Amino acid sequence: QVQLVESGGGLVQAGDSLRLSCAASGRTFSSYSTAWFRQAPGKERDFVARIWWSSGSTYYADSVKGRFTISRDNAKNTVYLQMNSLKPEDTAVYYCAAGIFYTNNAYDYKNWGRGTQVTVSS
Repeated sequence: QVQLVESGGGLVQAGDSLRLSCAASGRTFSSYSTAWFRQAPGKERDFVARIWWSSGSTYYADSVKGRFTISRDNAKNTVYLQMNSLKPEDTAVYYCAAGIFYTNNAYDYKNWGRGTQVTVSS
């Protein structure tokens, strides 16, 4: 079992940047896929980005490609989401998730954090 804790959310203006962190405890990420999802009020939880821990391979949703970057720090057992050029439509609760399958599907991830709120004002 992996415990995940997100941090770094906040209120920013359009065009600003934020970096989210997802710290893991209980087990290392070494054989996991780690992903970020987001959920806006009244909407489904959407895939944002994922990284395969061992290789560093990454994949992004089209809506964030070129603006967001997912990365990991092996020593800190932490995954990051660098978000640049933020838009009001990026406003959501952002969740970190870990699982053994390298997919975009939320139901494939068995370990979830509680989320961190990102609000982008226009």
